[in-house]
Amino acid sequence: MNQRMYELGSKRSVIREIFEFGKSRAAQIGAENVYDFSLGNPSVAPPQIVEDTLIELLRSDNPTAMHGYTSAQGDASVRGAIAEYIAKTHGVECDPSFLYMTCGAAASLTITLSALCNRGDEVITFAPYFTEYKVFAETAGAKLIALASDPETFQIDFNLLEGAIGKNTAAILVNSPNNPSGVVYNEQTIRKLAEMLCKKSKEYGKTIYLITDEPYRELVYGGVEVPYLTKYYPHTIVCYSYSKSLSLPGERIGYIFVNPKAERAKELYLAVCGAGRALGYVCAPSLFQKMVAKCQGITSDVSIYEKNRNLLADALRKFGYQCVQPDGAFYLFVRALEEDANAFCERAKKYNLLLVPGDDFGCKGYVRIAYCVSTEMIQRALPSFEKLANEYKK
Repeated sequence: MNQRMYELGSKRSVIREIFEFGKSRAAQIGAENVYDFSLGNPSVAPPQIVEDTLIELLRSDNPTAMHGYTSAQGDASVRGAIAEYIAKTHGVECDPSFLYMTCGAAASLTITLSALCNRGDEVITFAPYFTEYKVFAETAGAKLIALASDPETFQIDFNLLEGAIGKNTAAILVNSPNNPSGVVYNEQTIRKLAEMLCKKSKEYGKTIYLITDEPYRELVYGGVEVPYLTKYYPHTIVCYSYSKSLSLPGERIGYIFVNPKAERAKELYLAVCGAGRALGYVCAPSLFQKMVAKCQGITSDVSIYEKNRNLLADALRKFGYQCVQPDGAFYLFVRALEEDANAFCERAKKYNLLLVPGDDFGCKGYVRIAYCVSTEMIQRALPSFEKLANEYKK
């Protein structure tokens, strides 16, 4: 057997380990007594149009067509509807022949990295980052280089980035709104990033591509804008998922959008098609392709997440915890109350608080708290957070 695959299979991600512990703990003491903040699993129901559209599709004159194969890169009419929405909403050029339907953001990223990278290439990202980026990059034959962000804002540290980009840099991978910090890269950050990539591409005589991972694009609060990156840097590939915007994480549906203005865009798109073929990701789920085509611009009730964020963040700060204010997604990235975040998370279990240590996100000394849970659960958990904080004050 392949030793690396054995190692990946025999050790689950830290998030999944804690989630499984939570299920076993709930069986022992009752689910209502376990405060599981581990998994980014939306608690808000999908909008009604999702159910209505699925029923309409299943009751169509040709129901078998709903379950049959589409083109390998996705149904043409679906890609057309998505391209029209992107162009209209973001004011950018979007050609359906540069869209590739995928089994969610994970497939979008693995396909894109496999399309771009050769063995020995480097992909730069910024800590904190989603734990699986390292797995995805290494599977594509590349090395993931994780750079620390500004600790006060979690925006990009451009002094570190300038020194890290080199002749082996194939791509920069960004995630905004960010998992696990909830931080949104502002327009100033994006403009500066685009300028640096143009300069470094010219310096090394090669195009450095920008990959943007965007499953949380619509989950923003207080009128915060998420810049659309193809407007700022032409050599951009967008990896998108409907898992969070429509509360459909288990249905695995998303897309890759290769900017037509990118260097060698057609070749890159064909490499995406080839990578999808090699990885076995052709023909994303047919029924859900057709469903999302009719739900463009629709989201679940994001106001519930905003309410949860405000409730939890305000209370934790009152208890003495510290975190950068998240403008999007549904996570708080909180400083642990001791240097060892793993030890802190173990101590939290005494109060049945299940938190994820930040080590695997590239930031030691932090914990991730997923507040995509019921508001009522957060209210019940607050006394436990206070007791935990008071234990450290003693």
